[in-house]
Amino acid sequence: MLNNIGLPGLLLIAVVVLVLFGRGKISSLMGEVGKGITAFKKGVKESNDEIEEAKDVAARDVTPETEDKDKV
Repeated sequence: MLNNIGLPGLLLIAVVVLVLFGRGKISSLMGEVGKGITAFKKGVKESNDEIEEAKDVAARDVTPETEDKDKV
């Protein structure tokens, strides 16, 4: 059904949306979408940084147990 929507169909849909909502409403909506995408990317980056930090901490916390047994 949606496979045969071409460029003229998309332009018609864009014009109808523009007429219904107005230019100001659409621009503010797109601004909010942009802020949401930016926040999502920031969250993904922070999550990846936390995972890398946890891996580094886990790698440093590994100590051989044989040294503790020799001291006793």
